[in-house]
Amino acid sequence: MIRKATIRDVKSIYNILKTYADAGQLLPRAISELYDHLRDFNVYEAEDGRVIAACALHICWEDLVEIRSLAVVEEYQRRGIGSQLIEAAFEDAKSLEVNRIFTLTYQQNFFERHGFRVIDKSTLPQKIWAECIRCVKFPDCDETAMLRVR
Repeated sequence: MIRKATIRDVKSIYNILKTYADAGQLLPRAISELYDHLRDFNVYEAEDGRVIAACALHICWEDLVEIRSLAVVEEYQRRGIGSQLIEAAFEDAKSLEVNRIFTLTYQQNFFERHGFRVIDKSTLPQKIWAECIRCVKFPDCDETAMLRVR
């Protein structure tokens, strides 16, 4: 079941993201950052009540949102959960009346299956200067920038 994240989900989200950050597959997020941006997150709750996946939709500009921190616990991968979270993010973007959705990712094929196309990072100046400049990988980002326009 997909739902909006709550305060009680922050530690679960943190642990899911940390697993992939430690493996170099996702950028790390500080727990304080997760609390600051909790309203950005949807989570997928398993039947037993555990949070097993998360995805954030972050507003960057008046016409641009970012899908970030999409992760599914490994034992639950390849069941369509990530795709369901992407669709929920698309619905959130639609309700915000934003048509341009981007991501910075190491999972290019996954996002291509959801209508994203590779773009040059330089086309995202608000993102680069507002947040990327604080990233540990700036200015040598190795993620792929992708955009979907609905």
